[in-house]
Amino acid sequence: MTTGPQDGLVAQWWATAVSRIEPGIIELREHPVQDLIGHATFVEIIWLLLRGELPRPAQARLLEAALVAGVDHGPQAPSIAAARMAATCGVGLNSAVATGVNMLGDVHGGAGQQCVELLDEITRRHDQQGEFERAVAEVVAEWRTRSRYLPGFGHRFHPHDPRRDPLLALVDRAVADGLVEGAHLRAARAVEAYVNRGREGKKPVPMNIDGATAVIYAELGFAAPLARGLFVLSRSVGILAHAWEETGQGRRNKSPMPPSMVPVHLAVPTPPA
Repeated sequence: MTTGPQDGLVAQWWATAVSRIEPGIIELREHPVQDLIGHATFVEIIWLLLRGELPRPAQARLLEAALVAGVDHGPQAPSIAAARMAATCGVGLNSAVATGVNMLGDVHGGAGQQCVELLDEITRRHDQQGEFERAVAEVVAEWRTRSRYLPGFGHRFHPHDPRRDPLLALVDRAVADGLVEGAHLRAARAVEAYVNRGREGKKPVPMNIDGATAVIYAELGFAAPLARGLFVLSRSVGILAHAWEETGQGRRNKSPMPPSMVPVHLAVPTPPA
């Protein structure tokens, strides 16, 4: 087969450092796939493809902890509910999973990315001004002018998110071991303390899963948009599990409410006697 200038243009157009695929060759970031199979974990491959190099074992373990923590939050989560309903509509498992993933937006699924942006801004301002508490107060105030919700803090369901403490304990250990610097961890804890100041007798606003995983992603050096991408990878596991479970329950066209619950506005009025 002959090649010409057009082939070079196509190759240049689709040039990538992520992978190299040729007849008999599959390389991921210059690592032959046969050398990775059986030796590298899935989490290590995620890091390799996103960062261009394999992580240290301790880095991989910390990333894995964040991914494990976010896999599922039950059918009350819109993404899970949507996937379960889609699975009963004859669209196939892949489309049911895609339905759930496509529900992960700025409001449901975006708080981790937003929290990384919040913590990044605090650390930058601290570096510029040299006054940590002032940086926290200013950034929190600016965020509150845009939204009454502070990403990564408070939870509509959990008084205290059970995933928070074990994740932060792992970051504390990583700081002590010199694996990460701890600037984002310090910023997150300072925000938590700041927003709870003067709330004695009121419902506390603790850090939640989005805040704790944002700390991990930021401390590991992932850009804020990748915090959302990594959350999508994590939550896809739960979405897949729920969609698969739903396919085995025999329902068709599952709606948000059980068939026995007829919406009031659709109920047929009883004729007068």
